[in-house]
Amino acid sequence: MANNTNTGNPDTFHKQKHKDEMIKQLITFVLMIVFTIIAFVVVLTGMDKFFAIPLLLLLAVVQVGFQFYYFMHMKDKGHEMPSLMIYGGIGAAIVTVLALTLIIWW
Repeated sequence: MANNTNTGNPDTFHKQKHKDEMIKQLITFVLMIVFTIIAFVVVLTGMDKFFAIPLLLLLAVVQVGFQFYYFMHMKDKGHEMPSLMIYGGIGAAIVTVLALTLIIWW
């Protein structure tokens, strides 16, 4: 008897792959909305600034990571050069901020 499942069909594989990708993007989008709501709640409650500022910065860094990894497709093959340029720019920005901070505070 012939097997009627399409497990060997390339179209089925690609459809499942696209479905899984869409689910991951939706989960990431929902998490980003939740992080934004948390940030608004932190600001609206008037939380102590020594706790609020690091928490807000952490939430911002996580959201930037989500943006790069999922929505800009940095996890996909073939995006090595754009990834290198973006991460190089982030590294240069961090070095610049640290250098200027050192100049100002020293």
